[in-house]
Amino acid sequence: MTLAAIRSVGSHGYNPAQVEAWENRHPGPERFLTRHANGAMIFVACDVQDAPVAYALLEPDGHLDMLYCHPDHTRKGLANELLAQAEMVAQAEGIARLYTEASELARAAFERAGYAVEHRRDFEVDGVPIHNYAMEKMLG
Repeated sequence: MTLAAIRSVGSHGYNPAQVEAWENRHPGPERFLTRHANGAMIFVACDVQDAPVAYALLEPDGHLDMLYCHPDHTRKGLANELLAQAEMVAQAEGIARLYTEASELARAAFERAGYAVEHRRDFEVDGVPIHNYAMEKMLG
């Protein structure tokens, strides 16, 4: 799902070299087991056949590290639902601030959820210039 999202949706905000560099930094599913073992919470949205089609990963300090939706399931409100779920759990856990590094494409979903852009982050991945946005949301 992650790679499909990067390949399909990523091309709407990044050039082919940037998409390839972004794609190469996402290892397989074993990474999620390690992250979960270290306290991360993974929120998953499933389709009517109960297959996962979107997910978000929230770390114990309030860092929302990932928000991905399979290209066949974009623009259906899943990102909004996952962000709302993560926020609800974060509040229950006493987390006062959520923060992320949103891609060019995810930025709008985070803004709709009440996140504010702190600044644009320009950096390199495997020698390829790319950018995202440092964003945060203070919780009540």
